[in-house]
This record gives sequence, C-alpha cells and structure tokens, in this order.
Amino acid sequence: MYGLIIISALATSLLSGLVGMAGGVVLMAVLVNILPVSSAMVLHGITQFTANGSRTLILRKHLMWRLLPGYILGAGVAVAGFSTLLFVPEASVVLILVGLFPWLARLQPKSSALNITRPASNIICGFSVTSAQLLAGAAGPLLDLFYLNSGLDRQTVVANKALTQTIGHLLRIFYYGAIISVATPLPNWLFLAAAIAAVIGTRLGTWLLARWDDQRFQRVSGQIILATGTICILQGSYQLIRSAGFMA
Repeated sequence: MYGLIIISALATSLLSGLVGMAGGVVLMAVLVNILPVSSAMVLHGITQFTANGSRTLILRKHLMWRLLPGYILGAGVAVAGFSTLLFVPEASVVLILVGLFPWLARLQPKSSALNITRPASNIICGFSVTSAQLLAGAAGPLLDLFYLNSGLDRQTVVANKALTQTIGHLLRIFYYGAIISVATPLPNWLFLAAAIAAVIGTRLGTWLLARWDDQRFQRVSGQIILATGTICILQGSYQLIRSAGFMA
C-alpha cells in the first residue's frame, strides 16, 4: 500500500506538471480507496501542497500576484463556513464529486464573467474552489473554468493555478488535521516520501510542459480530465450502491 501511494504521488504530480490539472483528481481517487477519508485528505493535501508549491517555485516568473488577494478572501470565507460544521464526506461521495467537477466545468456555458483576471470573479473562484477542495479533495477542473476566458498562455495558467492550489491544499491540511488531530494510522516517513515523489514528478512534468505548444496543451488536458472524471463517477456510484445494500 505504501509503495502504491508513493508511485501514485510521483505519477500524478508528473501529470499535473504537464497539463496543469488531473493529477490531484487521480491521486484522490487512489487514496480514498485505500485510506479513511480524513487520512486520505491530509496525505493528499500534503502531497499536492508540495507538488503545487514546487511547481509554483519553478514557474515563479509567470506568476500574477495581483490575483492573490481576492482569491484568499474567497478561500477564507469558505474555510470559516466549513469549520463551523466539521463535515467529513463519505468516500463514495468524494469520488462522485471529484468526477462531476470536470463535466460540470465543461458543460458550463462559457461566460466572460468567469475570468480569473477580474476581481469579483477572483473572489468567487477562491470560495468555490476551496469549498470543492474541502468536499472532494481535488478541484482542478472547477478552477480551470475560471481560466477558459483569461487569454493567458499555458505556462502562466499552470503557474497561477499551482499557486492558488497550494493555498487551498494548505487550508485543507489544517481543516482535516484538526478533525483527526494527529491520530492517523500512517507513518511519518510516508508523508515525507510522498512529498519527495511529488517534487520529482512535478519537475519532470514542467520540463515536458516547456516542450509542448498551447494547442496540444488545451486538447490533451481536456481529454485526460474528462476520462478521469468518468472513471471516478462510475467507481463512486458503484460504492454508493453497494453501501446502500442494493448489491450482494
């Protein structure tokens, strides 16, 4: 199990470094199948915080710092609301939500209002994406919706999504860490190993990203995330039906 977690952290961080998303969705789907939801959320948060943080550092010259204040404001409101409930979703619900986000984002009509470069849209992005992260652990597809009309190039998109995701994952670590305290069945070395694997995967992914073009980036990233979402929906639905007693 530990080996699977480390390999998944490496592979999914490479994927995110290459297309800017999808890696967190895949990793969450893996972890929620082998760990309790709270433990999966904390380990996923640490791994993705490290991966996105290192991606932000590597691509720091492409960051747009003016996007940060509004996003943080929206994220803070989301965390404050969830902290009053201390809600932990079921694993099947997490999988279904993770899978639905890509399709909802893709089916949503393109709106110029959902543009990460606009202040009001930035606040909405921080609130909605952070809420989705606390519920499902991965919200890359939802975040992508706010970049569709931004007109930014692929490296700027990946860099700034990495920065906002880093913030969101850090908030999620604190949220679920408070719920489970420190009573996690996972050894401390596993968190370090997964974080190191995430950094290595991220470095490889961003190296490959520099050798892509924008057109291929948009096409392939969309196909990957929709295929991943479909698998998560099917798996989550199966678990939900089985837990409801409809299957032997």
